[in-house]
Amino acid sequence: MRLSREKKLKVMEAIWEDLSNEEDQIESPEWHEKALQETELRLRSGKEKIVDWQEAKKDLRKRFE
Repeated sequence: MRLSREKKLKVMEAIWEDLSNEEDQIESPEWHEKALQETELRLRSGKEKIVDWQEAKKDLRKRFE
């Protein structure tokens, strides 16, 4: 089955939303905590900035159109 890029993204978002509702059932891998700590350090040092998720999705969609 062929889906447009937009439909693929919508399917991915639906899957992610469904998985997010079950987050207490998903065990996070060890490397994930280290990655989160590194991101927190970059955020505190000003090397990382917080981006609104809706805006980030718009930007990603524009990049991959």
